[in-house]
Amino acid sequence: MREVLIIGAGPAGLTAGLELLRKGGGNYSVTLLEKSGRAGGISATVRHNGNCMDLGGHRFFSKDERVNEWWESLLKMQGAPSYDDKLLCRQKSLSKNGPNPENDDRVMLLRQRISRIYYLNKFFDYPVSLKMQTILNLGFTRTLKSGFSYLHAVVDKKEETSLENFYINRFGKELYSMFFEGYTEKLWGRRPCEISADWGAQRVKGISIKEVLKNAASKLFSSKSASSEASLIEEFKYPKFGPGQLWETAAQEFTRLGGKIVFNSQADKINLLDGKIKSVSAGGREYPADIFISSMPIKDLINAFEGADVPENIKEIANGLPYRDFVTVGLLVDRLALKNETDIKTISDIVPDCWIYVQDKGVKLGRIQIFNNWSPYLIKDINNTVWLGLEYFCCEGDDFWNMDEKKCVDFAFSELKKIGVADCETKLLDYHRERVAKAYPAYFDSYKDLPEVINYLNGFENLYCVGRNGQHRYNNMDHSMMTAFETVSNIITGKSDKANIWNVNTEKEYHEEKES
Repeated sequence: MREVLIIGAGPAGLTAGLELLRKGGGNYSVTLLEKSGRAGGISATVRHNGNCMDLGGHRFFSKDERVNEWWESLLKMQGAPSYDDKLLCRQKSLSKNGPNPENDDRVMLLRQRISRIYYLNKFFDYPVSLKMQTILNLGFTRTLKSGFSYLHAVVDKKEETSLENFYINRFGKELYSMFFEGYTEKLWGRRPCEISADWGAQRVKGISIKEVLKNAASKLFSSKSASSEASLIEEFKYPKFGPGQLWETAAQEFTRLGGKIVFNSQADKINLLDGKIKSVSAGGREYPADIFISSMPIKDLINAFEGADVPENIKEIANGLPYRDFVTVGLLVDRLALKNETDIKTISDIVPDCWIYVQDKGVKLGRIQIFNNWSPYLIKDINNTVWLGLEYFCCEGDDFWNMDEKKCVDFAFSELKKIGVADCETKLLDYHRERVAKAYPAYFDSYKDLPEVINYLNGFENLYCVGRNGQHRYNNMDHSMMTAFETVSNIITGKSDKANIWNVNTEKEYHEEKES
């Protein structure tokens, strides 16, 4: 029996642990250390006074069948309409013999993907589309300037040495300034000219004015099936009680199969001997093992190494790896000031968006989640209240991070009013704040030298780094899971080369684009 120790009970850590127990033939004893008191990492769901709040919204969508099958093994797709679908007479593709979400809790819902940009107090498609409403929203002058700006970008391509140049090449400087520059600076706390183009290549491949024009033309002259070729997914899977429900279910299955999870146990020392990891110290206890899987931030991992002299350049690069943290402010209100001007039916006729991207440079607010539209079961009283998650990007320890909770809530509510999402008649009924450290690995500062750290870490033959923070890569949830799949495969087959693990999500494709 080989002992395996996993650091972190987020998507990557839990996937790795459960896969080892399912496919390891009974040859592995697995212990999982989690520094917090809950499973799911940044995919956790928090419960507050009967309402469920995601730390950050997570759509369950993947092109990898292993991932889809893995989700299905824990939560089956709905076989009957959900509460809001039934109430609003919405048609959904239902799974034969699937559970009824009105009666069963262990169920995955099929939800409509609607996210829009809020700019100039108007809604724009996300990503920006070419249609009459877009032109009306922008106005003739802005539209004309945007068109000429894009034509200039077509004939005068910039070298993609930064995220700024990446966006300008695809949209032109005018649209870049309107829809990307301010939001990117909110998100990262840096100007796009200071950020590596890698982030753009990884997250928005396939979205450009060229594709917008192609889509517009295909909708005019082609069939509906052809016109959707380059568009984003329109539906996604989502657990009845939020993403945290799936990871809580995974944790239960992991322990049922014999795995052990130690919550509130932060790995603070990684004990090395003769080029291998021998044990991890956490909470005053030492955990020896044969194999170690880490999803903890690379910076923290390197700084926890004990028993070996870490090269100074490796320490310097690791300590220079940047992260962006965020605060989610949950606000329960009785109404929104926004009017639903779409054809999409919703309970109480609220706007149908899952996410609203706030481009207004006059507010700190970056993004709004409307939990009512993710799942009707996240809200205690969905017929009379609206449950919002206001996302603020910041740095751990800065003024916003340290702000008193009530002061933070008042600030957030005032910003909702400032941009017209709420008004003086909107009543604040309840609130809750969550702070999430190291939520986004960033692509600047010492990031360019990360390959040196990867080579160093690969030198420890019994160490595997997985997940978003474990690889310092802005992975979606399914990509984090895929790093775990590859790791488990390597462990079981005895494969020593770890390139397949590090190469997950380096293919530079847009994550949620439909298959053609």
